[in-house]
Formats: sequence, C-alpha cells, structure tokens
Amino acid sequence: MLTKWDELKLIAQCVAGDDRRAFERLVVEYNDDLRRFILNLTLGDAALTDDLAQDTFLKAYLSIKSFKGLSRFKTWLFRIACNEYYAHIRRLKEVRLEPSCVVRDDCEAPHDGTDAKMDLQAVLASLNEKERSVLLLFYMQDYPLKKIVEITGMPEGTVKSLLSRAKKKLETELKNDGYER
Repeated sequence: MLTKWDELKLIAQCVAGDDRRAFERLVVEYNDDLRRFILNLTLGDAALTDDLAQDTFLKAYLSIKSFKGLSRFKTWLFRIACNEYYAHIRRLKEVRLEPSCVVRDDCEAPHDGTDAKMDLQAVLASLNEKERSVLLLFYMQDYPLKKIVEITGMPEGTVKSLLSRAKKKLETELKNDGYER
C-alpha cells in the first residue's frame, strides 16, 4: 500500500518527467479497488466496468497536473470514476432506444452467482445512481462521510440523506424478498 508521500513522489515524477512507469505504479495500486467500485455501480456489467475504468485512468493521466494533493490520489481517482459513471448515465438517458433494443421483463438473465448475490444486485438496481454510489462508497469501500463528500462533490447533508434513503430502500426491498434482520 502506498503512503501519501509515495503517491506524491509518483505524481511528481508523472508531472515533471512524464514518467509513465510512475503512473503505471499508481494504476497497479488502485486498479482492483476502482474496478470493484465501478463493477458494483454498473450492477455487474463487466464490459462497462472495463470501459469506465479505462476512461477514468486515461482522464487521470491526462489531468494529473491538476491534482493538487489536498486529498489522496485514490479519492481523486474515485471522483473521476463517479463523474465518468454519471456522464455515461446521462448519455444513456439522451439516447432513445429502438424497440428491438428494449430488454423484455420476461427474459431471464443469465447468472453465474449465488441467489444472495443476485438478490443484492437486484436490490442495488432499485436504487438510483446517486444512492447506489453513496451506499457503495460507504459500505463497500468503507469511506467516512467526509471522504464521500470529497469524492461525489455533494454537500454533506445530501450525502447523509442519500445514504439514509438508500438504507431504507434496501431494508424494504430485502424484507419484501423474505430477508429479516
């Protein structure tokens, strides 16, 4: 695990000497966590996860000179990933699907996981994008509220509200599916 000092040295190497190996070290360090976060955001869509992760790292590399070092590099990277995900969602909403592209409700999705994993993905799918991202940052990435505020750029009250709403929705959905505390 890189310390903040190690991160700053690598970033300085990237900025000062266009050192791609230094950036590669940052990618190797944070790739798994970033992909796990994006995979959960996209509800298990591996191809979309790959695209968003690649776009995130590319934007980070191209914008590394704008990194001020006020937060950890990972926090900055997750902020870029959130922005990329939200941009993807906006693009999807702008595109009108042709009738042949619409997924029917009676189609059965292939699955290779356990029922509990599928139930959790279905419950996560019931949340809107912002609720899902805040919930995942809090529970899956174990970030405190202040870090989530930094990553999402939302006010702390909004983050708390989204987190509370997401937890209530999860609880309701899980109870409806037969899960009790």
